[in-house]
Amino acid sequence: MGDKKKKFQLNDTQLGYLMVLPALILIFAVTLWPVAQSFYNSMFDYRLNDPERNQTTLSYQIDLERYADGYYFYEGDMESLISSLDGEDASQAEEIQSTIDEYHQMIVNSDNIGDQYQTVEEMVNNFQPVNDDNLKYGSINNDFTEEYIGVLENSSDELSAIAEGLDEDLQGQAETTAQQVNSLNSAMIRPNFIGLTNYQQYLTNPRTWSAMWNTVFFTVVSVFFELVIGLAVALVINRAFIGRGAVRAAVLIPWAIPTAVSAMMWSYLYDGQSGIIAHYFSELGLISDPSTLLSTGSGAMFSVILADVWKTMPYMALLLLAGLQTISGSLYEAAEVDGAGKFQQFLYITLPMLKSAILVALLFRTLDAFRVFDLIYVLTGGGPANSTESISVYAYQVLFAQQNFGEGSVLSVIVFLSVAVISILFIKLIGSDLFEDKKGKK
Repeated sequence: MGDKKKKFQLNDTQLGYLMVLPALILIFAVTLWPVAQSFYNSMFDYRLNDPERNQTTLSYQIDLERYADGYYFYEGDMESLISSLDGEDASQAEEIQSTIDEYHQMIVNSDNIGDQYQTVEEMVNNFQPVNDDNLKYGSINNDFTEEYIGVLENSSDELSAIAEGLDEDLQGQAETTAQQVNSLNSAMIRPNFIGLTNYQQYLTNPRTWSAMWNTVFFTVVSVFFELVIGLAVALVINRAFIGRGAVRAAVLIPWAIPTAVSAMMWSYLYDGQSGIIAHYFSELGLISDPSTLLSTGSGAMFSVILADVWKTMPYMALLLLAGLQTISGSLYEAAEVDGAGKFQQFLYITLPMLKSAILVALLFRTLDAFRVFDLIYVLTGGGPANSTESISVYAYQVLFAQQNFGEGSVLSVIVFLSVAVISILFIKLIGSDLFEDKKGKK
């Protein structure tokens, strides 16, 4: 008999990869794809508040709606201006009109966008908005566009020069016509690909590094105190005592409050005139004046860190409590028999057995603290004088407040890379043994 065909069978490793494949696809779709899109946008001068840069484009385009609307007003203003001029000024204006009309006819008769332009022009004349971007924007030859832009710029300058020698009424008419020529120029959408220029700009910008330092300082200090206080709280609520359930529920209340609400509450407590915290800190001599907490850089940073520790310490305590409950009580009983004190038990049993829980808690809280936004934005807005501005708040200011998607995407990518580096450091340098298969004993 011939050899039997071998059945296709996956080994354990291949089967494991196959089972996590849907998760990897989900991670790419939810996490990596937006980051890739942000990186793409960061290579363009992409601004929503600028009609010439409100989309990413690698070639010249024309906003047909803006152009058709501008040409309608330009044509009427130019005819009126020519009829009001005489002599050399009239001849020069007619020459400008003839040149612009020549290029305009090339657009109207173009095989590429001629029919598209006529459709848009008809909609504009009927006061209908052009909501279809495929109809509104058209691709246009790069060389032709460069020539036309040059013609429009020269024509605007010549009309402005003509206006200087006219009386007041005609001067205003000539300047208005020059503005209409500029509106035609603004309808030409130039390529806004700039490569890595945005990265060079922001990596050499002192404000970027100031925001990064604020973020790192806030992260290190807040996470440190959250770990220390959270571990102490976890040790307390892990013991058996009357009312332990109620105490555990009460401890979690700050974490359950939405961050924006918590920040608003602390802003009232820090208020220099009516804030309780500000008043008692001043009475105890911790601060020189009640208004110091929110009006100075160091006071504002302290205020943000205190609010964050109060808000997220219960989360740290909850994670550590889960780790404490996995430690067998027999270990402590054996240690007591051997004469170990409470501190020795904590040092040689609790901390080593809590290594996994501490690592996970630190990883989650460090990543969360590094991306802090809502607490700072509501409590201080990044002030005073950007002294509490985190990298996420800075990215928001550029991306949404200024509507500069190109430069804002640079900061978004920087945040992602920083978070990735933090994750790698935690996994590789601190707890790599938790994420790798341990070899069995020989």
